[in-house]
Amino acid sequence: MAKKIENILIVAWLTSFTAMLGSLYFSVVRQFEPCSLCWYQRILMYPIVIILLIGIIRRDTTAAIYSFVFSIIGILVSSYHYANQKLPFLQDAVPSCGRVPCSGQYINWFGFVTIPFLALTAFTIIAVCSLIIIRNTKERE
Repeated sequence: MAKKIENILIVAWLTSFTAMLGSLYFSVVRQFEPCSLCWYQRILMYPIVIILLIGIIRRDTTAAIYSFVFSIIGILVSSYHYANQKLPFLQDAVPSCGRVPCSGQYINWFGFVTIPFLALTAFTIIAVCSLIIIRNTKERE
């Protein structure tokens, strides 16, 4: 595996690992109870940490295919969740997703950075890194 591809794989893993630690910080340390959509985003992010770590250890770029699929689904869920928080016409129509409403915003840094926005950013970085790895691997074949 070329050093460039290996570095991109590490960037994707660090992004997923940071997102995982961030979600645990918000729920365990700050005591923010996750809504249902937050749980779905965690269900999609946590396996990426393991998949990419195995890819790094085994020096296997096919891990990028799996992380790409998980991250694309994560982008869709995070985008929907973020839209529920920020678009007024969706806020009124959002059903309660359990004890915590999915339109709730525990944080709102700079008026736009919420937890789903952070997840969306992480999923996007992972998807871009994964796509770069996939394309570079195909060119080498």
